[in-house]
Amino acid sequence: MWKEVGYYNGKLGPLEEMTVPMGDRALYFGDGIYEATCAVNRVPFALDDHLDRMYNSLRLMEIPFRMEREQVKAELQRVLDAAEDAPCLFLYWPISRGVCPRSHPFPGAEVQPSLMIYAKPITMKDMNKRYKLISMEDIRFKLCNIKTLNLIPSVLANQRAVERGCDEAVLHRGSRVTECAHSNISMLKDGVLHTAPADELILPGITRKHLIALCREHGIPVAETPYSMVELMNADEIIVSSSSAMLMAAESIDGIPVGGKDPQRLHLLQNAYREKFERETRVRG
Repeated sequence: MWKEVGYYNGKLGPLEEMTVPMGDRALYFGDGIYEATCAVNRVPFALDDHLDRMYNSLRLMEIPFRMEREQVKAELQRVLDAAEDAPCLFLYWPISRGVCPRSHPFPGAEVQPSLMIYAKPITMKDMNKRYKLISMEDIRFKLCNIKTLNLIPSVLANQRAVERGCDEAVLHRGSRVTECAHSNISMLKDGVLHTAPADELILPGITRKHLIALCREHGIPVAETPYSMVELMNADEIIVSSSSAMLMAAESIDGIPVGGKDPQRLHLLQNAYREKFERETRVRG
């Protein structure tokens, strides 16, 4: 077993010793997609949801990945089973279009997509803490619904947040809020959860999907409609959602205090999500 495990097209080993061919299109075009989740007891959370999105991203990117779902699950489990015991593991798996000489058009049918996987220990965020956010214009291309490896605008936005001592960057196109640099964002206002529609401007987050379902289970109305930065600033609570942080509330945007006006619904949703995560990653004897 290794503390950090790597995998490339069937080869398994310590992450720090793994190599990727220089001709892999992930390196010079970011030509691929990825998925990620957390695993407890070597049980990956919401795996079928992530695989559904993975295959949809592959379809939209026209990547001819032919490995069946059950085989992907088996390869992911191989990696998890090779990892040392840890309270929580981060499981990440990109799929590129494959290895070939650099050329913009797709390679021929003889080039097979590459599957990469790694697992390493992670400490999940404490939902009792609140995020500090900054706001930035969303400069990404209009394929945000695909979980691609092309993340430079998000990297730059998150770097600006770090430089200002903050946790995330809220992105907006004009006045419309889209999402964060590497999270979705929603808000509670007057007892209703507002979240951006799942169009080409946001990633259809798995945690966002679960949040919507939990709201409906607990009688909280959901509006999947665009909303503005002004509306966000005046929200009762702001919820930043992602696989490794679950549901994090915000305390400020650009140094201005926000939220804190509906802790009862916020904590209900956070507790329900925590219970869901623990239930689904429990070892069944």
